[in-house]
Order: sequence, then structure tokens, then C-alpha cells
Amino acid sequence: MFRVFVGHSDDPDSQNAIAEVLQECSRSLVGSLPQAGILFTAIDFDHALILQRIQDAFPGIELIGGTTNGEISSILEFQQDSLTLMLFATDEVEIHSGIGRGASKNPALAAQEAIAQAKAKSASVPQLCLTFPDSLTSNGVLILEALKQSLGEYIPIIGGMTADDYTFDKTYQFFQGEVLSDSVPVLLFSGKLQFSHGVACGWTPISQRSRVTKVDGNVVYEIDGQRALDFYQHYLGEERFASNYSIYALAVFEDQNHFYLRAPNGYDQQSGSVKFFLDIPEQAVVQITDATRDDILSASETSLKNALADYPGVEPTAALLISCAARRRILGTLTRLEYQLVKLIYQRHYLVVVSMLMVKLLL
Repeated sequence: MFRVFVGHSDDPDSQNAIAEVLQECSRSLVGSLPQAGILFTAIDFDHALILQRIQDAFPGIELIGGTTNGEISSILEFQQDSLTLMLFATDEVEIHSGIGRGASKNPALAAQEAIAQAKAKSASVPQLCLTFPDSLTSNGVLILEALKQSLGEYIPIIGGMTADDYTFDKTYQFFQGEVLSDSVPVLLFSGKLQFSHGVACGWTPISQRSRVTKVDGNVVYEIDGQRALDFYQHYLGEERFASNYSIYALAVFEDQNHFYLRAPNGYDQQSGSVKFFLDIPEQAVVQITDATRDDILSASETSLKNALADYPGVEPTAALLISCAARRRILGTLTRLEYQLVKLIYQRHYLVVVSMLMVKLLL
């Protein structure tokens, strides 16, 4: 049996919030002991206190998580500055956590160490990996590559990078009772696990296709021989780009029809460069993208329907929806509609959603 329990509190006091969440979960657990869990919280909580309370309630629980930019659950729907906890109780599935530290110095090694630690606790082959690394210090591309190498090419890796409410200052990751930064926490699922997934973004290319002609890692200096900043401002205008640059991601084409997104993380007027959260290859074909509220909600619906259609069992026990902070920024008060879509399509009681600084689904 695989059972999932959710608690959610919007109390601003850390002690009260975690007490409410644990009480909510305990009522549903009815004496069962959870093997693992995922904790998502706003940036301003006392995270050490919260983790200690969880450890006291469930000693030895395999717990990971991180700070977010908005939380949604079937308990309180969409909230900001709240705390959510998702617990797993099962006698059929093994769930083990691992942590990699110092991701900024050696992201590949941090990812490998996290997987090795989690795999060492089980003799079963992993089927699914969840991960929530630091978004501000680490190279997500190298983390992803190392995770794939450690797990094998066919193990789905799902997750996103932790957030700090758009201050871009410092994010936190959780592992057991520790509050960390610059780290890579993972949760591996093995055993009789049935799951499916769906992905859609809603961002649409709006500029002509161009080529990155000068780049250093995640800093793009030139596109089609002109300054990257001038390239953006040509299509968006100086004021429009400056006020909301983070939502105008670059579509980076892998082939003629498929692309992934790279979100801007700042720009420099003097050099004309634009900084992104992750690396962009030199000579990559790119386009500026934009998204409307309707586009985003339509993509949410598509991903949910695809996940449900691909589910190999009769009826899922739970849903984990991971959304991006940029989506929340565009949707504003309509972010609550993402939950309403899940409720309409999925019609189940257990749901946790986290909006992160930058999300990579099906990494």
C-alpha cells in the first residue's frame, strides 16, 4: 500500500505553523509511520525549528525539500508565505534520501554524492528521482548531467530549484534535520511504484530565430553579432525589458522543433550582456519568448491531462505539481486557477504544489 498525507499552514509563526501541519498530518496518519516526506516553505520561516519538530514527530524520516515562491495544496489551495508538508507511508516502495554539498565548487560531484548516499540505503533499483537543488549557487546543467550518469539515462528526474521570493539573495535546501545552501538533495523511489508525468510551459517564441555568437557560460554577450541586451530591447523595448526581464526566457533549440528555456537573471548596461540562470551553448539557435495568463493555464491543463492519461494504474494516490516562480509572477492572483484545474481534472484530495525560482521538469 502507498499512502500520502498532506499538511498546510499559513500561520506566520513557525512554531504555530509546524504544529498545525503536524496535527493535520497525524489525524490522517492514524498511527501509521511515514517513511519519507517533502517539505516546502516560504523563505522567512525558522527552518531549523520546523525541521527539528518534524524529526521529533517522525524520527529517522527520509526528508528533503526547500524554500519556495508560493505554495498550493488541497488543504489551503494557493498561498504565499506558507508551509506545506507531504508525507509518504508505504510497505511496497522504498524511499531514501541523499545530499550533495558544495555544489558551487563541484556540481557534478555534489550530485553524484547525493545519489550514492541514497542508493547505498537500498538494494533495489531506483525508479524515480526527485531533486530540489540551490538555484543561485550551482550549475543546474552539470547537476543534471551527473544525476543522469549516476542513475542511468532512463530514470526520470523530476524537480526544480529552490527559491527566495524573487530577492535572488539566498535559498535553502532541506535534508533530514539540516538547513543547507549550495546543496543538492535527492529522494529516490524504488519498488512497486506506479507513476506518470506531464510537462508543458506555455511560453511561445516571439522574435526571429537568431544565433548566440558570444557567450561565457550563462552570460550571453552577443546574439547575431549584436549586444544581447540590444537584441532583447529591439523586440521588447528598453522599459518593458527592464521591468520584467526575468519572464522573457530564451528558447534554446535542440533541433528544428524542440527547445528548452533559459530565464534571464540580470543584465549589464555597460557590456550589453544578459545573464541567465543556466548555461547557453555558443552558436545555439535562440528566440525570445513570451507567455500570457491564458497560455500558462492552458499549458497547466495540458500537462495534467497528459500525466493522467499516461498513468499505468487504475487511479493515482497523489499528485505532485511543480510550477515556476515566473508563472506565478505572470498569473498573479490567477495562480489559484492552477489548483482549480488540478481539482477539476484530477478530483483527488492529495496535492502539493511548489512555485520555484526556476523549474526543470523531467530533467
